[in-house]
Amino acid sequence: MLVFPGTNSEEETVRLLRAYAGEAELVHWSRARTLPAYDAYVIAGGFAYEDRIRAGAIAARDAMMEPVIDGAVRGKLVLGICNGAQILLEAGLVPGGSNGRPTAAFTRNAPNGHFICKQVSVKLAVDPQRSAITSSLAPGAVMPAWAAHAEGRLAARAADLAALVDGEHVAFVYARPDGVVDDGATPNGSALRCAGLVNREGNVLAVMPHPERIYPQHSPLFESFVRAVNAP
Repeated sequence: MLVFPGTNSEEETVRLLRAYAGEAELVHWSRARTLPAYDAYVIAGGFAYEDRIRAGAIAARDAMMEPVIDGAVRGKLVLGICNGAQILLEAGLVPGGSNGRPTAAFTRNAPNGHFICKQVSVKLAVDPQRSAITSSLAPGAVMPAWAAHAEGRLAARAADLAALVDGEHVAFVYARPDGVVDDGATPNGSALRCAGLVNREGNVLAVMPHPERIYPQHSPLFESFVRAVNAP
């Protein structure tokens, strides 16, 4: 679990990873050199480097990300939540395939850019086997999560949005608790109603709403992630 200056929710996230029989620990920015030894990475939410320039932009270029990017290229699993998702997009890991250049971003919420803090539901929008991280989920799984962001709206050029659809990169969409997907269930105007993106290879997942903030229910996404990490 990477911890940048400004990260939050890391303790809840580590606790959930351990609850599902995962070995997890916090790695602060001063210990970046130890990261290559880990089998998988999680980047939690927060406001890394105060979201200066734009959300995730500075953290994406931090030395902490060098072993993460190298590991992702070699097939290690990487999960980014909220600010972590923004960092993954800024680093070009999701959707990927553009030589490390970002082709999409999670930017200011529509219509007014206000901070959103509310419970939402997200629905798996791809075959579970599309990503190792979602492989233990049921098809079309609907999960509760907590939206807590001012910059969660997916935005990209029209051609890049089309590529996201064609490449099956939209892993999760906002939905109603019964699984119905419509604009009314999308709290931030996100393009494609997107709540999460997966890279081409399926080993990097960026999810905007916080699954770790749902109590007492805990998102099956964490269980699925731990199973994938521990898979032979």
